Amino acid sequence: MNELGALPGLEFQELFTFFILLLLASLRVGSFLISAPFFGGRMVPLQIRIVFSFCLGFWILGTVKFPDLSILLSVSLIPLVLQEIFIGLTVGMVMTICFAAASLAGEKIAATSGLAFASQVDPTGGGQSPVISQILILFLILTFFAINGHLIVLSLLYKSFDFYPVGEFTEYGNLVGAGIAASDILFKSAAIIVLPIVVVLLFVNVSIGFITKSAPQLNLFSFGFPMTLIGAFFILFYSVDAIAFALKDLIQNILDLVIPLLVDQRDG
Repeated sequence: MNELGALPGLEFQELFTFFILLLLASLRVGSFLISAPFFGGRMVPLQIRIVFSFCLGFWILGTVKFPDLSILLSVSLIPLVLQEIFIGLTVGMVMTICFAAASLAGEKIAATSGLAFASQVDPTGGGQSPVISQILILFLILTFFAINGHLIVLSLLYKSFDFYPVGEFTEYGNLVGAGIAASDILFKSAAIIVLPIVVVLLFVNVSIGFITKSAPQLNLFSFGFPMTLIGAFFILFYSVDAIAFALKDLIQNILDLVIPLLVDQRDG
């Protein structure tokens, strides 16, 4: 009888080496896809993200020079795995914090205009959020995809293997500091989107207050609330262009924050 052995040209050691390298190449991308705002939401099933991360890892493994496995295994494998996960999660969370500016702006607009009651389940996060917040988030994601922001970020993630090589432990102070910078972008961008609309709604509410004071027969709930809603819809309609430019500036700020994290600026 013929012995049952390995397939011709296929040895266990080679399979083990390939699997470990593929895992290290996929962890950084996979952790980014889990935490990124446009890939990590519930709209994208986890199985698709895992398969996509392994496909990208297979491509990265064939194009990026990895150290010899004996060198990688000379140090503990667990710190290497944690390092790859930390890089991917940090970049994804930085982008998630910045993208939350649209959600924060929508919540403030809804609270000021009386539209906070119009809420539904957020498909990206799973919780309840105002409809205006979801519209602004979708607007931001569509704008991000329209300018090929997802391709830019994935290409930067690919180039990060030169800036943060697998198997080399470097300083990650800039990754930690990026979280603080992302919070700064979050509040600044949300304020830029909210302030013009909130200021106009403030004047509308003040005008309604003068009208109801001069004509007490006009009930605040029967007159003021509908006028506030109508004014909010008009303001949102005429502010679409301004909101689009604000979201475009937000995306540019996100890219300006992410690029120095993943690419060595000395390389041009």
